[in-house]
Amino acid sequence: MGPRLADIARYAGVSEATVSRVLNDKAGVGGDTRKAVLTALDVLGYERPARLRQRSAGLVGMVIPELGNPVFPMFAQAAEGALAQRGFTPVLCTQAPGGITEDEYVELLLERNVSGILFVSGRHADTTAPHDRYRTLISRRLPIVLVNGFADAVDAAFISCDDHEAGRLAVDHLVALGHTRIGFTSGPERYVPVRRRIEGYREALARHGLDGENLVELSLFGVEGGHAAACTLIERGVTAMVCGSDMMALGAVRAARQRGLRVPRDFSVVGYDDSQLIAFTDPPLTTVRQPVNAMALAAVRALCDEISGHTVSRTEYVFDPELIVRGSTAVAPGRLVPEATAVAVQGKAAAGG
Repeated sequence: MGPRLADIARYAGVSEATVSRVLNDKAGVGGDTRKAVLTALDVLGYERPARLRQRSAGLVGMVIPELGNPVFPMFAQAAEGALAQRGFTPVLCTQAPGGITEDEYVELLLERNVSGILFVSGRHADTTAPHDRYRTLISRRLPIVLVNGFADAVDAAFISCDDHEAGRLAVDHLVALGHTRIGFTSGPERYVPVRRRIEGYREALARHGLDGENLVELSLFGVEGGHAAACTLIERGVTAMVCGSDMMALGAVRAARQRGLRVPRDFSVVGYDDSQLIAFTDPPLTTVRQPVNAMALAAVRALCDEISGHTVSRTEYVFDPELIVRGSTAVAPGRLVPEATAVAVQGKAAAGG
């Protein structure tokens, strides 16, 4: 069914005659009015006539890990929308264990003459991986932006969440609830974000006069990794865990329940990312939110600026995380916390959604 002029006119705040002129690409309509009509067309779900579709300004590669962790589809969706608004056609390249490698994807993208590439949580985040591939692309003057990971020897723009702060936020929250045995789990330590989060976790514990010795259990990213780490840490007497992803946190919850522990009455869990649907788990997960939309927009803006020939600062742009308190954390078993602290935590939980 074609677009209804009345609906578009009502949404854009113009006359049906004006809508008709825009749809037929007629002269006599101001730029702002034309933009309002086209926006209404998009928002209401109507397809633009072929003559009004924006021509592609080129292809942009987006290399991200596998889509099992919901945070990566969230980033891809946000970046794709931002690229499309700027006239670029995104080419999504997802990596899976045993599948096409990052280097193979790069070769495929170069064969298609992409205008630039976004790398999300790629080999640049791995401190043991060589970074010659990125320096080669830069020497060929191909714009690249690297997200979540940092390599000092690569002369490019980096977009990161403040993982050090993320570790601190989680620990401070659990300490405020009276926990003194707080475990930590994440993926392998060779990854830059993991190292930074461990540093934040350990520094926060030290600031509170707590001992984190033997309470870091690194595993594989994912539900199974969180489950395995939680089994080990529960045996070591922790009453709370800081996890490197929401998926790992869900695995920790499962492990606690299998051991007869109630979450959060007996055992508290904090995730990381605040991926979609996490607010609706049982219990709703307390997590440290990664500002995915803001980071995706910044990454696209930096890449598009470089594609356009503008100077982009070769530095790391760091975004603040946010603690979202929900139902998977509570006062430590057998502990009392000051009334003011309990009220503050409850207030945050109400705001967390």
